Amino acid sequence: MESINDVITLEQLSWQQKDLGRSYNRIKLEPSDELRELQDRRNELIDTLSGLDDELADVVISTESFASVDGALIDRALRRATCQQKVVPVLLGSAYKNVGIQRLMDAVNDYLPAPEERNQIYDCFGSEVAAKVFKIVHDKQRGPLTLVRILRGEIKRGMRLVSARGQAEVVSKLYEPLADEYREVSSLQAGDVVICAGLKSTVTGDLLTSSQSSLKNAQKRLKQSLGTSSSKNEEDEDSDESDELFSLDPPIPDAVYFCSIEPPSISSQTAMEQALRQLQREDPSLRVSYDTVTGQTVLGGMGELHMDIIKSRILSEYKIDVELGPLQIAYKETIESPAITTLSVEKEIAGSKQNVSITMELVRDQSDLFSLDKSPENLPNLNTLRPRILQVLKKGSISALERGPRVGGQVVETQIRLHNATIGRGTADSFVMATAAQCVQKLLSTSGTRLLEPIMALQIVAPSERISGIMADLSRRRALINDVLPKGDRNKMILVNAPLAELSGYSSALRTISSGTASMTMQPCGFSSMNSVDETLAERRAQGLE
Repeated sequence: MESINDVITLEQLSWQQKDLGRSYNRIKLEPSDELRELQDRRNELIDTLSGLDDELADVVISTESFASVDGALIDRALRRATCQQKVVPVLLGSAYKNVGIQRLMDAVNDYLPAPEERNQIYDCFGSEVAAKVFKIVHDKQRGPLTLVRILRGEIKRGMRLVSARGQAEVVSKLYEPLADEYREVSSLQAGDVVICAGLKSTVTGDLLTSSQSSLKNAQKRLKQSLGTSSSKNEEDEDSDESDELFSLDPPIPDAVYFCSIEPPSISSQTAMEQALRQLQREDPSLRVSYDTVTGQTVLGGMGELHMDIIKSRILSEYKIDVELGPLQIAYKETIESPAITTLSVEKEIAGSKQNVSITMELVRDQSDLFSLDKSPENLPNLNTLRPRILQVLKKGSISALERGPRVGGQVVETQIRLHNATIGRGTADSFVMATAAQCVQKLLSTSGTRLLEPIMALQIVAPSERISGIMADLSRRRALINDVLPKGDRNKMILVNAPLAELSGYSSALRTISSGTASMTMQPCGFSSMNSVDETLAERRAQGLE
């Protein structure tokens, strides 16, 4: 017989092994040392919760005793603190022996918010379908399967669903997930998780609804309920605005590592590209691009482990033994000083004269990538340009910011300002776009750029006696120590920002320094400028000279 002592009720819960833990008994503990220890633990729990919950604190203060606090009051305080994400309840049990399973299921109902208590933002859909894609998996027999949480309405087999990005697809089959088994169903309602087969374009994080009109209507109702008036025209109310309004597109940090990926043979190229497209649907943080200069497919990711997992999955799930190139850090670039130039290009192509003259300026600005110079001397000329030509100029100039002149990094914190443009009659849009890109590239070379390196935020937890050695190692890695906080009785937590370039293999180094007693988490926290010495070293690394 297996037993657990309940801190809240001061009872002993016993599970019978003869029925494999299907039933259990509650027994009140008799006065003993065990009960006194349990009461002390209960008082510690009440003391901690009273600092987080006002209702419980009022009862404790008014009665001046922990003994008068009943279990129901503790449960309500735990529920409120859990729903506010202030605490995480921990329960004891053993899944192997079926001990504590019932208490775990009860805790889900007792402490976690019910479906109607969450996601009230989706009430604006009314009875219309609103569902969120939270995962995509690849099944060998069924193909790509989309896991969807139904927030409002009902999804039926054969139903047409539209994503917030405007793509419409038909659900060919519906499955209800039951552990590792899928049971085919005809429909499921709000509050359920459903697996949809047949969706080919949806990606993780998409919002699905029955039509684009229902999405816009929900958007209007939400604005009215928030008391905001909208003066934007219909063109502004597109899927991109909906993504921002409903927080559909969670902020994914920019890739901090990139490397080339090559198939084992030319015949595997198409299969590799298809596998990468599927993996991108499952993992939005994976970036796949094609480098026109080197002719290689380039992967961008969040770390060394991320790249290794992608390679392993391509081998295990798609049977393609790809080769990854050396990992490179994804530096960014920004201009050193504003610069302005005029580029005139005249050429005859297939008997047609192409003539473009553009005046552009690069300035330090984070608001918009492209703007027009509204000064009195330039505005009359810009007003004569057709909207289509302005879009071509914008597209061409922005594309040039994707590859900086020093290490090929994306150029950021830079705005392109168009001063003047003269387009000859019969000039092709592609020629205008290429000239705009050349003008920006010329400006980047003229003004010069500075490198920005990715910075990682680390949380390191280690025993107090190991902290000095860890901090000494961090100081050699150009790290900035933000704080050192106590973590329990024997441990401390170090909050630190460090350049990614100095953290290659750091988890192994940390284990060595702490003799395996330290743990850490690491996540991107932005980009920072570099000094000239570090810039030179980064350039040499990017060129393969280091």
